[in-house]
Amino acid sequence: MAASLTPRKVAVLGPIPHDRITTHRGEVFEKFGCTLYTAAALSALMGPDDVICPIVHVRREDEGPIKEALARFGNVDVTGIRSITNQGDIVELEYVDQNTRIERQTGFMAPILPEDVEFALDADAFVCVPITDYEVGPATLAYIKTHSDGVIVFDGHGPTVTLTRGGERFNRLWVERDTWLPYIDILKMNLEEAGCSWFPERGDGPSIGAELSRDELPLFAEHCLEHGIRALCVTLDEEGCVVYYRDSDGTVREELVGRIPVEHVVDTTGCGDSFAAGMAFGYLEHGDFIEAARYGNAMGAQRCAGSELAIYKSLEETKLQIEAIYGAVGSPVATAAMTQER
Repeated sequence: MAASLTPRKVAVLGPIPHDRITTHRGEVFEKFGCTLYTAAALSALMGPDDVICPIVHVRREDEGPIKEALARFGNVDVTGIRSITNQGDIVELEYVDQNTRIERQTGFMAPILPEDVEFALDADAFVCVPITDYEVGPATLAYIKTHSDGVIVFDGHGPTVTLTRGGERFNRLWVERDTWLPYIDILKMNLEEAGCSWFPERGDGPSIGAELSRDELPLFAEHCLEHGIRALCVTLDEEGCVVYYRDSDGTVREELVGRIPVEHVVDTTGCGDSFAAGMAFGYLEHGDFIEAARYGNAMGAQRCAGSELAIYKSLEETKLQIEAIYGAVGSPVATAAMTQER
């Protein structure tokens, strides 16, 4: 699919939490996150006539600073950033190592409801990046699916995380998974989240909720594809990601998309949110799940290389980054790489 010359619109659903982050190197950052990363990454990739619409509930005291942070991005429409409920996420993140963190939440965003997305139903894509199970629910996804033709990219982090009485954030089993899947086009998650979403009869195998093995992933993917999604992308940390989808013959295909190396990892917070942005853009740009995953890898790699929103590269720079690793779209190098992956 060739790049579109028609202006595009992408809605981003999720919180913009006030984060206090302690990195694995002991550095401390205080800033806003999640949907802010997704919107900034999309802004870097999309054109000046395109529109990115964050849809989020925030605290009144945070509304001004959040809109100010987004003011530098000329193609971001802040209409959907609302403080009428005066509720927003406040999250403490302490990294034990580069990828493992302890989480506690002390502020709680009001959930995003169907009426909140009404103004953006003409969007070409809806990127949903909830961080807790209640923030973007199935009723809202169903409303979008019924009233819009936009592709729905959904991050499985939300429904696989819940809160204890003291605000501690822990993984939960996504036992109601199959009631959500018909309303999702592209499901993105990591191995831990996939483990919280797959619970067949295990016998003497791994315990329920354990991180999925690579051998189990195809079974999980086929189940998800049978229940409504069009593609599953599971991130694999240092290995990149793996994508499952059905080809034109209906056969389930597995494609390993290798990582884009990062010389110096500064802060991995928001990598998943950035990955989701890249995947949504890549799919709109090319109509191809593998190209979408490559853009996802690129935006995740850019995000962890710094701590500021300005870390994202332009579309032309990102294309060069992708081509350096995977080859140009349609080139012999890229085609050979895909053949090897298969």
